[in-house]
Amino acid sequence: MTAPLVQAEGVSKRYAGRDALASLDITLGAGEILALVGHNGAGKSTLIKLLLGLIRPDSGRIAVLGHDPSRPGAAEARRAIGFLPETIVFHPNMTGAELLAFYARLKGAPVAANRDLLARVGLAPAAGQRVGGYSKGMRQRLGLAQALIGRPRLLLLDEPTTGLDPELRQGFYAILDALAADGVGILLSSHALAELEHRADRVVVLRQGRKVADGTLADLRRMAGDPVRILVRLAATQPVPAYAGEAVSGVTVRAGRRLEIICPAAEKIERLRAVLDGPDPVADIELLHASLDDIYAGLLRRDAERTQ
Repeated sequence: MTAPLVQAEGVSKRYAGRDALASLDITLGAGEILALVGHNGAGKSTLIKLLLGLIRPDSGRIAVLGHDPSRPGAAEARRAIGFLPETIVFHPNMTGAELLAFYARLKGAPVAANRDLLARVGLAPAAGQRVGGYSKGMRQRLGLAQALIGRPRLLLLDEPTTGLDPELRQGFYAILDALAADGVGILLSSHALAELEHRADRVVVLRQGRKVADGTLADLRRMAGDPVRILVRLAATQPVPAYAGEAVSGVTVRAGRRLEIICPAAEKIERLRAVLDGPDPVADIELLHASLDDIYAGLLRRDAERTQ
């Protein structure tokens, strides 16, 4: 079995007597996109600093690409890590091409490869322009290009889509999908929960330094226990005053020919089967699951109630 690119076991870190992280266990495999979500102060930035070796844990063990990131022997492994911070500060008088050349030399990567990187993030036409004239979205894309220098095996991205319009966000995630398909592990810390729903293989939810949930979106839905809404449009020629399908409980008739069923996720197949076997032909069915925002809020609420 291939070892994880990132493995943290029982990691804790305290600042001024407060737990920034408490007994955290987390893994990230090759080709996996892991979304790290949590409110401000939940521990996301602390975890990224630990993975980069900028700080050391008070207790527990961290291995990144097989090395303790805070030890001198991890220098070579750090060359295989790409990092995009939440706040990007570049020298305004350098051009995009000059900045990438500077970072490539720091990393020991070939400068000639930067031309392809700039094209990949859509900045080839602006490569010779001073960064001080870049828009926020352009600086964000330059930051992504910087993170991709040297063909990293692991990407750590902190709020990476800040300043990007919807079209550029689509392009950004297309790049991430291609990288993951090539085996790059990606840790994505973000507050933009809605756009992560169909992008992450797994989601880790942090609250006050503790891991509240870890799993696929389907796993988190089961943990949160949020119901499913089933919207059914009947092909009836006359409005249906009351639905006669006795096997389908909890049905609300809306606008005559539309039904709304709210049920636990585990019961949706049974409810759908009952609707399809009912007395009226079905014209359309739509399933509405709880959004990641709803799931996240529910998980935090439950955890707060449990720890009070």
